[in-house]
Amino acid sequence: MTELIPAPRSVVAGSGEVRLTADSRLHAGSGTEGVGHWLRTVLREATGLPLREGSEPGDADGDGIVLRLGPGLGPEAYRLVSDGRGVLVEGGGAAGVFLGAQTLRQLLGPDAYRRAPLRRDRVWTVPHVAIEDAPRFRWRGLMLDVARHFMPKEGVLRYLDLMAAHKLNVLHLHLTDDQGWRIEIRRYPRLTEVGSWRARTKIGHRASPLWDDRPHGGHYTQDDIREIVAYAAERHISVVPEIDVPGHSQAAIAAYPELGNTDVVDTASLTVWDTWGINPNVLAPTDGTLRFYEGVLEEVLELFPADAGPFSPFVHIGGDECPKDQWRASDTARKRIEDLGLADEEALQAWFTGHFESWLAARGRRLIGWDEILQGGLAPGAAVSSWRGYAGGVAAARAGHDVVMCPEQQVYLDHRQDAGPDEPVPIGYVRTLEDVYRFEPVPAELTPGEAGRILGTQANVWTEVMEDQGRVDYQTFPRLAALAEVAWSALPAPAERDFAGFERRMSAHYRRLDALGVAYRPPTGPLPWQRRPGVLGRPVDGPPPNR
Repeated sequence: MTELIPAPRSVVAGSGEVRLTADSRLHAGSGTEGVGHWLRTVLREATGLPLREGSEPGDADGDGIVLRLGPGLGPEAYRLVSDGRGVLVEGGGAAGVFLGAQTLRQLLGPDAYRRAPLRRDRVWTVPHVAIEDAPRFRWRGLMLDVARHFMPKEGVLRYLDLMAAHKLNVLHLHLTDDQGWRIEIRRYPRLTEVGSWRARTKIGHRASPLWDDRPHGGHYTQDDIREIVAYAAERHISVVPEIDVPGHSQAAIAAYPELGNTDVVDTASLTVWDTWGINPNVLAPTDGTLRFYEGVLEEVLELFPADAGPFSPFVHIGGDECPKDQWRASDTARKRIEDLGLADEEALQAWFTGHFESWLAARGRRLIGWDEILQGGLAPGAAVSSWRGYAGGVAAARAGHDVVMCPEQQVYLDHRQDAGPDEPVPIGYVRTLEDVYRFEPVPAELTPGEAGRILGTQANVWTEVMEDQGRVDYQTFPRLAALAEVAWSALPAPAERDFAGFERRMSAHYRRLDALGVAYRPPTGPLPWQRRPGVLGRPVDGPPPNR
């Protein structure tokens, strides 16, 4: 059972095995108590073994598990040794021990991912092996869009477990958009009373004639958010909230019409948007809008504390796809441009972004946004999510900004997985499992110093055409497993990567996903109930541009 995903840096197989029994003990050394609680809980569920607390390291007489901090290891690095003395997992920090425990769970086999034991007489074994491992990138993420189609809290917690199983450590949570506002802000109750519900939903691409006429919506209470953040922290995952400004904001304007460009459109007549695409209704660049979103962010910062993980200081403000037509037609916007001495509407958005960069920095936080925020200049402490290909990330890194690489053409998991006619709601380019596996986050043209600005990478899951958990699973898996290996493992150049070996390891990993109840896309294509015949998509032919 050494078919591990993501691939470790070093694996040396032994010739025996450790047998876990009802007498086996689990000892969690100082600083690893939380990992011990998590591991004991999941293994008790799956195996039925009590794994009682060991009083001293190594007191299990060769059939127990010891967790401890180890000298000389990085914060997320770990060492796992299974031999005649039992199983030892050492990490440079609690996160490293936790990641090593994830590897241990894989070594126990697919049934170690179940919620109850299949047989009480099952013999649980860990092969003798020595593993040395550490991540390539610090930021290994998943962007989950809960604004277009709401994912209830239990679904988010489930995805945190799936992320942890793949050694991912950043959940970028897209909480607001034109189609819904998903986080309770007590100062502004209409954001969820009005902004979290839309009357109907477009089925398929925006050119589709099909509609779901049922209202759709939902939101997370502040206690839901606290639970999500705490659950993530226990799994050494940072949650980065996204509050989208100044575009993608019609849900907020529907709730509070004064936020929109009232001198251009009748904002009081706007409702939460029910279709997809780029929306022309953007926030007005007024002091009132700035104060409103400062109030929003004050509550967001309280809900997402900066000490909940290494990337918890980040707050994502979107900044993408902000049409300037209303600003060009707005006397208010034009006066703001004149008063500030700005060149044009692009500079006005840069001013808007810069205001919140300074506001966040004054509170010990860091702004991150989509690569459009580079236009017009960017404050030194801000970071960039490069989604429109590699170019934005290259420009940001060369300008001294930290970058998360997530180019649409490579790692947008709403894009279709095959060109076949049975692929449900085909969107974008074909991005197969192999395509994702051969994705390289660091552009070759960067110097070593510039490349050091690449924090890491993430897959983005936009949910316009994903109406429920099954559809999210189908689009996300198995490709997220490939992205996880790209983010974690020290892989060779894309053309030299052993995809056949990865496929072989995936044959074991599919059984883990089965045990976890993941409705992934099978290698042979969609199952009958995973198809969406007759629902219009937006396929793009040919290979994606690699730039």
